[in-house]
Amino acid sequence: MTPPPQTSTEEDQTDAAARKAKGEFVRGVSGFRHAIGDADFPAEPGRYHLFVALNCPWCHRVTLARAVLGLTGAISMDVAFPNRTGDDDPAGPNLWEFNPGRIASLTGAPLAECTAETGTGQGLRLAKQVYQAEGSQEQSVPILYDKQAGRIVSNESAEIIRMLAAQAGPLGSALSDADRPDFYPEDAALRTQIDALNERVYITINNGAYKAGFSSDQQVYARAFEAYFETLGWLDDLLGDGRPFLTGEAFTEADLRLFPTLYRHDPVYTVRMKLNGARILDYPNLWRWLCRVYAVPGVRAAGSLVHCRQGYFGRSWNGVVPLGPLRPMPYPGAYEHPDLAG
Repeated sequence: MTPPPQTSTEEDQTDAAARKAKGEFVRGVSGFRHAIGDADFPAEPGRYHLFVALNCPWCHRVTLARAVLGLTGAISMDVAFPNRTGDDDPAGPNLWEFNPGRIASLTGAPLAECTAETGTGQGLRLAKQVYQAEGSQEQSVPILYDKQAGRIVSNESAEIIRMLAAQAGPLGSALSDADRPDFYPEDAALRTQIDALNERVYITINNGAYKAGFSSDQQVYARAFEAYFETLGWLDDLLGDGRPFLTGEAFTEADLRLFPTLYRHDPVYTVRMKLNGARILDYPNLWRWLCRVYAVPGVRAAGSLVHCRQGYFGRSWNGVVPLGPLRPMPYPGAYEHPDLAG
């Protein structure tokens, strides 16, 4: 098999400081861009580790790939608490923390999925400390880590999911080649279609949600809002011919990259990201697609709306987490009912 090229859509960093000062959210660029399969990072079962936060949609891409590709037993994983450190933390605010005993305001108890840090063997508390060991000041997740070399392989989610797919067999996938989804098939026309979907979805949906929700400028917000819902309508029309997935009969990388944002839309983003133009439930074809992806083996266990609610609203001005929506039924149970869209 020809190894697929690395791919990620990155935001233009031109005049980033000035744009931020005017109220625009500008996403940074990931600094670690190695790949499993490089000479320094051979594809071996049990060698690699992931640091993630389940509320983060970029991490959700990676946990989805790990699960759907049958790699949960081959790649270990640590899960950070969904809220970052506060102003009173001795290390400073806004840092991802591995603290399984921390209490979630939503549940009044620790979150079972949260773990201590086990990837480095040092029991570090903060994701930032994993970077500091390599002289970096980055602090984002996900992180793909080589436990044997003690080095970060990559912190670019788009490239991580593609390298996991390309190396799934040698990494120790529990699925046979025949049973494992091919996220990025060799067919050139299909790759072109996937790349085009990825580009539009990243700009208007994945990153577009943040452009809307974290903007402090009304016009910047309005442009992001309009582009987001225009693309939702376009995607609903695309699925109107009865195709089960975005490119046809098979689940691909395009479906995986769209899912984390739409999974969050109705229960979180309509409020937190001010994307209240419509629910996914209001787009019948897109809703049925969302339910179909949710039913793909491994998908359900790869995410958590409890973490999403806690993470997004726990960072809001008063830290109170909304309990809904409850109609037509609570989420994520609603994703088991494609008929809700009529």
